Amino acid sequence: MTSSARDTSSAVFPFSEAASPEARRIARNTRVAVTRLRRRLRDVTPDDALSPLQTALLIDLEKGDASTAAELATLEGVRPQSVATAIEGLQRRGFITRKPDPTDGRRQIIELSPTGHAAEAGHGAARSEWLAHRIDEFLSPGERAVLDAASALLDRIARS
Repeated sequence: MTSSARDTSSAVFPFSEAASPEARRIARNTRVAVTRLRRRLRDVTPDDALSPLQTALLIDLEKGDASTAAELATLEGVRPQSVATAIEGLQRRGFITRKPDPTDGRRQIIELSPTGHAAEAGHGAARSEWLAHRIDEFLSPGERAVLDAASALLDRIARS
């Protein structure tokens, strides 16, 4: 496992000091809200066969954030073996291609195939549209700005 990959095999993390009561309250509220949102988003496209990791990898590849399995594992904070399994599934579906790295023959460059580009674009479209409509319908402009900032903070925590 890379040093940046998180080991979540244990429910208790060995922190040197306890989190503040405020941080624990925010963590609980955030975890509950994210769980509810995730469930609602899953309901929008119930027939989706891609795993959450496969979805994340498609997005990472589309954005150009990573191009090798090791980079993807580091970016997503998971074990390289997990990425290898997800990549195999994506390749079987024709969503990615692999080619030798011209600068390092031991590595492979992973790219989205045309089918993968279409899948990435369509995969999150229904979920994003559902969420965008809810944001328009239920949040004021000020609340939208707070949510936008909070999403960046949540991503930073998730990638730590």
